[in-house]
Amino acid sequence: MARFPGETPDYREARDRLLEQERDLRRAIEAVAAARRALPPGGDVPKDYVFAGPGGEVPLSALFAGETDTLALYSFMFKDAPCPMCTQFLDSFDGVVTHAGETINVAVIAKAPYPRLAEHAQRRGWGRLRLLSSAENTYNRDYYGESEGGGQLPMLNVFRRDAGGTIRHFWGSELLFAPSDPGQDPRHADSLDPLWNLFDFTPGGQPGDCVPSLDYSA
Repeated sequence: MARFPGETPDYREARDRLLEQERDLRRAIEAVAAARRALPPGGDVPKDYVFAGPGGEVPLSALFAGETDTLALYSFMFKDAPCPMCTQFLDSFDGVVTHAGETINVAVIAKAPYPRLAEHAQRRGWGRLRLLSSAENTYNRDYYGESEGGGQLPMLNVFRRDAGGTIRHFWGSELLFAPSDPGQDPRHADSLDPLWNLFDFTPGGQPGDCVPSLDYSA
């Protein structure tokens, strides 16, 4: 086992107990991922949603590039104004998609008109994310990127195209809607977010009052 300079026997005893918990967590994460992969086919996508992008209209079916049969769509909370929390996540996700794109298709969907998405992306320096507007379709409502009252929700949905070309829903981050234990946040997509994962490795943990800013220059 590792030993760090200056650590006490009490620290090492407690750390070794924590290490067993971390190993149990790793096993649980692997088991959940395996169960997710083993899900039976989900529901057929009811329509070929048409989004607005930089080159005009783009149907959902066209987001499956080449022989890649998996599509991940993140619902960005941006209708009247961009969500700071989603924005900080997408700041890092802009780099991830370069690597993920070798294996799966990835796009970000928002209710705001495409020109406003493009303007926000330029301000943030995003150059890799595929941003699409759902302003003229019901994708957000149908796949829980939007509440019944029109509020935007940070939903991740994954779709699969089968050998016959049928597109089905594979998985959605429904933990967002599951009851949380007292004092817990939904954490439905925290495993994707470097910021919150980093906080979990620190003495203070995730700060309850931490709200990312769109501008730290002030």
